[in-house]
This record gives sequence, C-alpha cells and structure tokens, in this order.
Amino acid sequence: MRPPPLRSRPIIAIVATLAVAGGAVLTSALAAHAAAGCRVTYTVQSQWTGGFVADVNVANLGAPVTSWQLAWSFTAGQTVTQLWNGTVNQSGAHVTVANASWNGTIDTGASTSFGFGGSLTGAANPVPTTFTLNGVTCTGSVEPTASTSAGPTPSASASPSPAPASNVLNQVSTVGRVKTTNAGVQYTWPGTYFEGRFRGTGVGVVINDSNNDYVITVDGNTVATLVTPGQITHWVKDLPDANHTVRLAKRTESPWAAGEFGGLVPAAGGAILTKPAARSRQIEFIGDSWTAGYGNMSTSRDCAGTGGVNRNSNADATFGALTARGLNADYQINAWSGMGMVRNYNGQTPETTFRTYYETDLQALWNSTAWQVPSTWKPQVVVIGLGINDFSTALNAGEKWATIDALATEYRTAYLAFIDKLRTRYGAGTQIVLTYPDLSYLTTAFADSIHQIVKTRNDAGDARVSSLYYDNNTLGLDLLGCDWHPSQHDHQILATTLTQHISTLPVVW
Repeated sequence: MRPPPLRSRPIIAIVATLAVAGGAVLTSALAAHAAAGCRVTYTVQSQWTGGFVADVNVANLGAPVTSWQLAWSFTAGQTVTQLWNGTVNQSGAHVTVANASWNGTIDTGASTSFGFGGSLTGAANPVPTTFTLNGVTCTGSVEPTASTSAGPTPSASASPSPAPASNVLNQVSTVGRVKTTNAGVQYTWPGTYFEGRFRGTGVGVVINDSNNDYVITVDGNTVATLVTPGQITHWVKDLPDANHTVRLAKRTESPWAAGEFGGLVPAAGGAILTKPAARSRQIEFIGDSWTAGYGNMSTSRDCAGTGGVNRNSNADATFGALTARGLNADYQINAWSGMGMVRNYNGQTPETTFRTYYETDLQALWNSTAWQVPSTWKPQVVVIGLGINDFSTALNAGEKWATIDALATEYRTAYLAFIDKLRTRYGAGTQIVLTYPDLSYLTTAFADSIHQIVKTRNDAGDARVSSLYYDNNTLGLDLLGCDWHPSQHDHQILATTLTQHISTLPVVW
C-alpha cells in the first residue's frame, strides 16, 4: 500500500519579528545598578530613522525575588511599541515592565532579560540614566546594612552565581551558531549543544528558555530532560566527587524564538574545569524535518495524544547526531521543518525558502544576522537533505510553476548554486552528500533531479559530490514518527546507512 505524502512540519508565522529599515546601526550600553543588590544593563541593539531595538538585562545581587517590576523614564520622546519576555505599561515618558509568568523569580546572582522595539520622534535616543526595581532605585551593588561584620557566610544550599556572559564560551565547547548576549549565548537551530567539564559532586546548568526542550548528560549518561524550563539553574547533584563532563543539547525547533544558555556553576567545593577540546572531525547537516528530528521519538504517526510534535522531537537523537557521535565528530544541524530548496511544504510562504535563512545565526528571530563563519568551522563532510517539501505535495493553483518539470528545473538550478555557495564557504576538499528518500509513488522528479545535479558537478570536475538514496522499503523504515516521519528506529537505520556511505568516500579527517 502506498503511504500518504510525506508531511513536514507546517511553517509557523513569526509574530515577534520587527521590520528593520535601512540606516546606520548604533550600539551603546549603560551599566546602571539595580536596587538592594541589582544591576541593569540597557543596550541599544540597532537604530534607524524612527525606531530602534533595545535589550535590557537585570542582574540580582541581593535577596531572591519572586516577581519584579523595572521602571525608567525616557527623556527624548521614545515609545515602546512591542516587548518580549515581559509585559509593558507606558504613561508619557514613564515605562514599567513587569515579569512574564515564567521569569518572575530571580535568585541571588542570577539575571533575566527582555527586549523591546521602540519608536523615536527625532534622531536622539539617549539611554535612560535611572532605573528602579520593585520601587527601589538601582545602585549596582548590595546596599550596606547596619551590620559591621564581613557579611554572611553562604550556607551549603546557597546557589553560586552563574558565569558572566563573557565567560560562557570560555566554559564550554560548541560549534553551534550562537549569538552572545548580556546574559549568555542565544541560539535557535535544532540540536545546538554545549559541552563542559567540572570537578565535584554536582553542577548547575543555567538556562533561560520557555519554548524548547533539552537533554542533559553527564559522562555520557542522560540525567535530565527539561521541558520548556523557563529561567532556571538546573542542578545535577549527588555525583561521585571526581572530574566529569556535562553536555546540554537543544531537542526542539524554534526558528522564531531563541533559547539562552547562561553557563555552568559548580556545586560547593567544586570547580568548572577547562572546556573540552574541539574535535578534529566536523560534519554539517542541512535539511528539513527529517534532519531536524520532527516527531522522531513517537511510536505513533498521530502523536496529538502524547504531547504533540515538540514533546516527541529530539534533534539529539537524529541520524545526524548519531552519525557524528559514532564518528567522534562535532556537528551542526541546520534544519527547518517544512522548508524546501525552492518550494515549501504544500506551497506555503512562497516568499521564503530554506535558502533564505541558511546563512543566519538565529534563523528568523528579530535580531538575527548573518552568521560569521569562524575559521575553526571547516566541516570535512556536508550532508544535505532538501527536496521532500519541494516535491511531496501537488502543485496548487496560483503557484509559479505550471508543471512538475518546471519546478524540477528551478530546483536543480538553485541546488547547484547552493553547492557553489558551500564550495566557496568550505573549500574544494569538503565531501558533499545529497540524500533523498523514496518519493517514486508520487514522482520521480526528485530522484531524477538529484542524479542530474551530481552528474553535472562530477562532469565539471567536482568529484566530491555524491548522492545517497534512502530506499524506505529495503531499509525497513517504519515511518512511525509523528505525521509519517522517521521514528527513532528509522533514524538509527539512516545513521548506519549514512555512516557506511561516508566510509566509502576519500574523506581527509
């Protein structure tokens, strides 16, 4: 029996995006101090004629708070037009921002942040000079008390402060596309992971994310799965007093919302050690829902009754992650469900495709920019899986292609140009593997196009482009993941198949 068309995750509308007009980008930062032991850092991220985007970080240096209101006054007629990670009220020049439902608690030494878009009445955009937290003027240090002692001794249960944002990437290794913030590092691409080392009986993992799920492992063993944790320091305790390796990995997709990692904190008596060395082997995975791990943990194609797609997705258990770990390679998973090379699933959002966002650091987030490829990221293998969404659904009335042949022609042209971009980015030595599953029950245009692309590259002297066909029936794929996607069983088979293919290539590791 023929399976139904391969489904991919619907493209979700981005509701927190700001349209930034052209103009000079200005950056400024003010470290103002928060009340009774807190500090505020207000940063203008970008500015243009008539508007700007700002980020505000609130660090608590005093007693823990369970809810907060931060207030300030503008002096040049600025107005907050849109705010995220909180709620805002503005009366004239006076602005009050209250916590969201998930970020009201700020422990001693912890911080929270929010951002907003604003409008300007002129060119001036001075940074506010005075902030109040819960009605108390910010001063930047713990206010003195009547006591003349040297201060309280932290109890054994006190939580150490998280690492300053500037130190997060000194604590952990990552090859992921991350953007440094005042509170840590942000990221959106699925499967982004951080690896660190510590000595002692426990470690705290600082996270600020109410959208994504995570997995934490210590010494290779899973110790926690976090579901939309919010702003927390998750503690792993009662470990042997020894040296350990900790790993945090993002399971889910969130092209419209960033997660934030704030670093590691040691348990009492312990220490954060030098971060693990980067691996010499590197693989980049580019693709759609198959690559992202859409619904791969489900055992039923209808996963609505078991938490939906997000709860059943795990990018850390995809064929890409399994392949890379089996080869002891660092990796990126740059994938977006529903996206295609030139056409998205069922013709959705025709104005953008995967290629629109491939080069970004934070995908479609409001402050996303082009990812500056570091000199340390030179994958020896790039695995591409784009085309299911282009060809798995029939063309709709009004789409730009009158026939599948016309779609296939544009697909091949775009794919060849994409390979050119990768060649410029990574050099002639990188092996590029084009993967494709069985869509023959719908069309042969997908498979035929891949064959022609490989032949065109090979005929032009680029022998380091190859293809890998995933024969669903021969491999025994059950497609029991959400909405007929590969299951965990299938991803293990795909990883084995891909590993075997890579072993046949003259890869210079």
